Amino acid sequence: MINGAHVIIYSRDAEADRAFFRDVLEYPRVDAGGGWLIFRLPPAEVAVHPTDGPETRELYLMCDDVDATVTNLAAKGVEFTQPVTDARWGRLTRFRLPGGGEVGLYEPRHERATDL
Repeated sequence: MINGAHVIIYSRDAEADRAFFRDVLEYPRVDAGGGWLIFRLPPAEVAVHPTDGPETRELYLMCDDVDATVTNLAAKGVEFTQPVTDARWGRLTRFRLPGGGEVGLYEPRHERATDL
């Protein structure tokens, strides 16, 4: 039986992004050897959206209060790349990882699959 998922973020500066997850987000971690950190994520969901364009994947972290989370992360020097916007399904923004990639952050308005 499948009992978990492993998300991979490819980065132009993996060390800086690992430090971000370790020091800024303070995610628990294990060292798989040689400083190769693997982080425990909060409970997760997966959604499949239709597209007419290329198939892509995105990482969104969820929170209970996007405004408070943005304030907390901005105080730690996190750069947000878009303002908080409202959608029918939640409030969302994006922030930049030190390696240059972006991660979405959103406060869902819908029932969470993680609560099942």
